[in-house]
Amino acid sequence: MKTLLKPLLAIGVATAAVAPIAAAPAAADTIKGIGVVSLPAVVANSNAFKTAEQQRGTTYKAQIDQAEARRKQIADQLNPLVTKFNTDQKANPKNPALAQQAQTIQQINQSGQQELQQLLAPVALSRAYVTEQIEDKLDQAVKNAASKKGVSLILDPTQGAIIYADGAYNITQDVLNELNTLLPTAQLVPPQGWVPREVREQQAQQQAAQGQQQQQQPATTGR
Repeated sequence: MKTLLKPLLAIGVATAAVAPIAAAPAAADTIKGIGVVSLPAVVANSNAFKTAEQQRGTTYKAQIDQAEARRKQIADQLNPLVTKFNTDQKANPKNPALAQQAQTIQQINQSGQQELQQLLAPVALSRAYVTEQIEDKLDQAVKNAASKKGVSLILDPTQGAIIYADGAYNITQDVLNELNTLLPTAQLVPPQGWVPREVREQQAQQQAAQGQQQQQQPATTGR
């Protein structure tokens, strides 16, 4: 089951745009024991995720407003430069000054994007914290739904392994119901010092590698 959770790390903000889950129609000619579930759709349509998305705009309003104001400032700075570049390029495509103009525009844009990411870092961290709480309950939600539906094989269309599946096999709504029961709401603000799971795993790997190096150093020195 843990392998089903890996694609969720990449959903980020995009999960909020996942379409509502359609009800599965009844079908007589289906093979019992097989189910299809879209895990990203379950996450995006969960009560915990949707509530957090609504609350985040209020809790992090200061950061969002600051980032939006800064975004407008960057746009106001870039727009005249882009207009001048387009005008100069149209007048003389071989103008040697165009390269410097393009480089200036690119530098301002890149530094601006980095600044906006820093301003919105608490917002992104909050979304990662909520998503991880949901992922921690998702495995059990799938198991609960599978048990109630008598399903022993579950396929995920988001991984590209399914070309077609009758709607009667869709247990996404069942998994969503179980998830909402297990996790009605999620904590919006991460605790001090919290980092996402993938960062913790990277840190653990680095610490393990450093530990191995430290163990090998005395043996190397004694030779």
